[in-house]
Amino acid sequence: MIKTENLVKIFRTDEVETTALNKVNLSVESGEFVAIMGPSGCGKSTLLNIIGLLDNPSSGKYWFNGEEVAKYKERNRTNLRKGNIGFVFQSFNLIDELTVYENVELPLLYLRVSASDRKKKVGEVLDRMKIAHRKKHFPQQLSGGQQQRVAIARAVVANPKLILADEPTGNLDSANGEEVMNLLTELNNEGTTIVMVTHSPSDADKAHRIVQLFDGHIVTENIKQVL
Repeated sequence: MIKTENLVKIFRTDEVETTALNKVNLSVESGEFVAIMGPSGCGKSTLLNIIGLLDNPSSGKYWFNGEEVAKYKERNRTNLRKGNIGFVFQSFNLIDELTVYENVELPLLYLRVSASDRKKKVGEVLDRMKIAHRKKHFPQQLSGGQQQRVAIARAVVANPKLILADEPTGNLDSANGEEVMNLLTELNNEGTTIVMVTHSPSDADKAHRIVQLFDGHIVTENIKQVL
């Protein structure tokens, strides 16, 4: 599903040039659960943004579902993201002015799904995430764990092939964090590919493979033995 070849990302200002990614080669098969770890500033989120088609690399190649996309313009990246990639962020990234229902419905509006199908899909995913009873509430009326369940519902409502999670438990207590990881594991068991950035060894332990980044390089890859 995902393949990068000699991926480089350089950020430049008038005075400073920073190499965030330096010749990263990574492959992720359909149905895998991969955790990306490493110290702050090592390039984890930059790599996730490129995988998620939110940004282009400075050089190198990137294939998504067999399509070479490294030089795609924003419009092409946006069209490819729709329905294919769901995002879960540490800060939830919900829209405060929209209700829970409206936040989850948003990806389906972009995909021009009919009103009747939207109602069905949103209802089903809210039930699954055990947050349907809060569908008329606004994000600020929810706990952190509830907000992250809404964020996951929004990420999966269009049934994407890939979920990208950036520190999904970072703002949660241990109980809510474990619940979120159980939801992601369940989705992966059903066939959804997941790539997750995390500082948490216990969260990373849920993945099939752990990729360690350091100074923009992949330094190790640990494949867990599945019994």
